[in-house]
Amino acid sequence: MSDTVTAFAPASIGNLGVGFDMLGLALSGGAGDRVIAARSDTPGISIEEVRGLDGEIHPYLSTDPRENTASIAAQSLWDAAGATGGASLKVHKGVPLQSGMGSSAASAVAAVVAVNALLDEPLETAGLLPHALAGEQYASGGLHADNVAPSLLGGLVLCPTVLLPEVVRLPVPAGVSAVLVHPELQVNTAHARRGLARGYSMEQWLQQQGYLAGFVAACMAGDIDLIGRTLRDVVIEPQRAGAVSCFENVKEAAMRAGALGCSLSGSGPSIFALCEERKGLNMASAMEQACLALGIECQSWVSPLDAEGARLET
Repeated sequence: MSDTVTAFAPASIGNLGVGFDMLGLALSGGAGDRVIAARSDTPGISIEEVRGLDGEIHPYLSTDPRENTASIAAQSLWDAAGATGGASLKVHKGVPLQSGMGSSAASAVAAVVAVNALLDEPLETAGLLPHALAGEQYASGGLHADNVAPSLLGGLVLCPTVLLPEVVRLPVPAGVSAVLVHPELQVNTAHARRGLARGYSMEQWLQQQGYLAGFVAACMAGDIDLIGRTLRDVVIEPQRAGAVSCFENVKEAAMRAGALGCSLSGSGPSIFALCEERKGLNMASAMEQACLALGIECQSWVSPLDAEGARLET
């Protein structure tokens, strides 16, 4: 047990196109949130500060522990553990808000990993998932683990709601990378979820189920060609693409550069592609150039599919 600890949780790609609310991928490259947790004599979880990407006090995110994903997640864990006293948190954001990169999930995950290390009897990492989900649910308005699970556990995770809190870490084929481009735009996840259609045709349902099953089978078999044939979203992407002004241009650029598939990360505006590892840097450049050609600034990351999850920092 330590009196002060720091935890890092990486950004993530939600849905992975083919698996709405069911597939997520951890992202390497340094994008992620940090939470510093310190023991306190004041009962419960409090937030001392929230800092943005620029290192300054964040102008929007609340330090009210009832209104922040980090503190809500940490309080869930603290209560479940029956811990005495309390803990204060410092939240340092490294994932842009409303970016489609799992910003709220990263805060929730970093918080539970840090606070867990303060407990007399820390839980195993997988046991932290329900508590991180409590914070994510507050932020996104729904119970889904496609950002929380990969940020916590790393890699490619299958996490349908019907299995929670159990999730499945999928094997990934060698030689495949994920490329993520984040345009300087914002999409509110909760609003985007509320705007989705409530009914779909049997044809759409069967087609999407087929793609998802095929994609999972491709990962299990390490079949890169099958990934390219099944990384498709015929249900959610068409509804959300119009909210991201550069999406069609970026997707077209990615496919021309040889992507196995390309779609929105979460509700956007970030856009991801999977490609052969040797094409990763050129893919990122092509996708960036498509953004810049429209006058939209952007950042990009190239990540393996087995990126590390959350960790304690010394």
